[in-house]
Amino acid sequence: MKEDKLIPGSLIGAMLLVAGSCVGAGMLALPVLTGLCGFTLAVILLFLAWGFMTYTALLLLEINGWFYKQVNIISMAAKGFGTFGKVLSWSLYLFLFYSLLVAYIAGGSSVVSMYLGFLSTKTLMLLFTGILAIVVFFGTKSVDFVNRILMVGLIVTYFAMILLGFFKIEPNLLKGIRFEYVLLPLPVLITSFGFHNMIPSLTAYLKGDLRRMRLAIIGGSAIALFIYLIWQFFVIGVVPFEGKQGLLMNFQRGKEVGSILQVYLKNSAIVYFSQGFALFAIITSFIAQALSLMHFIGDGLKIEKVNRNILLLLLTFIPPLLFAMIYPSVFYQALGFAGGICATILFGVMPALLAWIGRYNKKFTSQYHVFGSKIGLIIILAFSLIIILNELFKLLGFALF
Repeated sequence: MKEDKLIPGSLIGAMLLVAGSCVGAGMLALPVLTGLCGFTLAVILLFLAWGFMTYTALLLLEINGWFYKQVNIISMAAKGFGTFGKVLSWSLYLFLFYSLLVAYIAGGSSVVSMYLGFLSTKTLMLLFTGILAIVVFFGTKSVDFVNRILMVGLIVTYFAMILLGFFKIEPNLLKGIRFEYVLLPLPVLITSFGFHNMIPSLTAYLKGDLRRMRLAIIGGSAIALFIYLIWQFFVIGVVPFEGKQGLLMNFQRGKEVGSILQVYLKNSAIVYFSQGFALFAIITSFIAQALSLMHFIGDGLKIEKVNRNILLLLLTFIPPLLFAMIYPSVFYQALGFAGGICATILFGVMPALLAWIGRYNKKFTSQYHVFGSKIGLIIILAFSLIIILNELFKLLGFALF
């Protein structure tokens, strides 16, 4: 056991865990939302969201360097903001990630029902959650191993769908620009690059090597960005904005991209690949988010041994499983709010404020420092404020755009 603690984790594995955490179920809705803006704006928004989330992740890495043991965002917030920060981070984190796990359980069991349709919905949810809970139970290395296999499946089905429909891309569909939808995709984009909760777990996995963690963050998020860019090009180039089966109407109906592509590609193989892609996307994100949630709860409850802990496993999986079984639609409606407000505060506002307090007020030291000084932190706070205000205005019945 002592010998295992001296073995550093794999940098490639850490990158894939970051990418797997990003490329989740949100990818099935993302092209529909960004497609409303047009391809040019979709690309700009992707780079903007990637830069924003990668920078704030590096800020959290710097903050992680304040500590001499594995911690999560509760301990970080408590050190920077005191009791208020601790309570706020608990509330936002649990709301956000329980909501995500509910969505993954409901969505994953729905996809599995296409293969095991003879089982009831509740049985499928129990089966889906139970199998993946076993993977998470054995810790980061177990999740890393399974995630690598699933990422291969994700990439194969992803490129298979693109190859099947590549020659159906119409260049004219890539020309439109619609500024009235420019803020609409931002909450989903934020959660689509949301791997920040993995940073404490991955830092422990890489034995506290912050240089390798920096490479894992930039490399893993860049893999996700590359996948998203090709995906946007493909979907927006195939599916028109208007029409009975266009992006706008399907957005209004709440349909995900897999079912839309089946209409336009008219290829039976796309059905199987889209189902496989959806399942791999959901599972890779599910196990990564569940692992980080388990570490988060363990940190909050001051439980040092997180792996193979039955109590933490139950606290991680039972609440979202019960909610998914009882009434998942409430949480689907809350995901926009969770991404636009909870995720933006947790992974935008909080890292910037903590870095400001740690650097300039409390003079904390870390092995790693992010470039940008005060100007970078102000830009992050301003961008976060735009997203939060737009979501709050939407809740009141109107939006900035």
